[in-house]
Amino acid sequence: MEINAGDTAWVLASSALVLFMTPGLALFYGGMVRSKNVLAMLMQNFFAMGIVTVLWVLFGYSLAFGDFGNAGWIGNFDNVGLKDLTNGLTGTIPTLAFVAFQLTFAIITPALITGAVADRMRWVAWVAFIVLWSIIVYNPVAHWVFAGGWLADRGALDFAGGTVVHINAGAAALALILVLGKRRGWPGEAMPPHSLPLTLLGTGILWFGWFGFNAGSALAANLVAAQAFLNTFVAAAAAMVGWLIVERLKSGHATTLGAASGAVAGLVAITPCAGFVGGMSPVIIGLVTGAVCFLAIQLKFKFGYDDSLDVIAVHLVGGILGSVAVGLFADDAVNELAVDGLFLGGGASLLGEQILAVVVVAAFSFLVSYGIAVLLKTVLPGGIRVTEEEEYTGLDLTQHSETGYALERA
Repeated sequence: MEINAGDTAWVLASSALVLFMTPGLALFYGGMVRSKNVLAMLMQNFFAMGIVTVLWVLFGYSLAFGDFGNAGWIGNFDNVGLKDLTNGLTGTIPTLAFVAFQLTFAIITPALITGAVADRMRWVAWVAFIVLWSIIVYNPVAHWVFAGGWLADRGALDFAGGTVVHINAGAAALALILVLGKRRGWPGEAMPPHSLPLTLLGTGILWFGWFGFNAGSALAANLVAAQAFLNTFVAAAAAMVGWLIVERLKSGHATTLGAASGAVAGLVAITPCAGFVGGMSPVIIGLVTGAVCFLAIQLKFKFGYDDSLDVIAVHLVGGILGSVAVGLFADDAVNELAVDGLFLGGGASLLGEQILAVVVVAAFSFLVSYGIAVLLKTVLPGGIRVTEEEEYTGLDLTQHSETGYALERA
């Protein structure tokens, strides 16, 4: 097989789009925190682009994608330092293009967790957590699903990261906040977003970058990529509508934060389905996801866990809905690598594999992430949480000696 210039150009462009999602995520989250914590949130996200890249080149890619196609638990060390990849091919694209594309996924996945721990996690603790989590949690899960590991070998489908990215990050976020504890004053004290325009700007960047996230996962400029592109567009729009309808019925208002959150929920849910469904499926998936994810926000008040920016409601719940939807709506006429889902006459076999993948990834990520958090809380001097005084002052000043806004009177 030879390199296809069009496919290569599309994957390289998609890699840039997905990388752009991380700054978009930083703005999305940054606008929702209080002004005294905005730089800390931006820094946690931007730092992921630095440390994960270094880890990926050293051995992360090799652990995730080494021994590709082996129905096992993890890769190997054959490609440490990107050894022997210079002239390789993955399908019709250079392997190095594939390495870069997958790197952007490895970056944004732990970055998603930052929204759950906003306003209270020490910088040094976040650095230690993201390093350990990327190695111990992300790499094995990526191998199981994206590299032909044991879940993929059983028949589980995940086009662009419902399990590997969203369920993985959402379950980790839940584990980390249980160890970290609630923000000072939550839930009694109001903690409104300090800049919804930043959040909406971040939403727009995420939506733009998500076309590379999903359509780029076809690894070719072909019909599957076109279907994934359109599905991404439609599901986000439908989820925004679904979220706002339920929000309006429940609270009497349709909010800009709701519009942003609904769109992102739809993008999350369509991610595992993007290259496997067609027709009206993305509309149905989006509408249902928007409504359910809005209602899922109430879980944190019912069970008392402080998910600052609703990572569990949007990414964990949205990822579960999207992954299960593959088993319902998958259409082999859209993608020959799929089998028909339950609603297209394919029976319940695929649905069963999707549910298994959801349960396994969520349980593995939660348990290992909880263990990492407890370990760091025990061994790090000062633990993983800022002091009460530092939390009151804000993380921008106490963790980075900076402020997001220099407001001076003329």
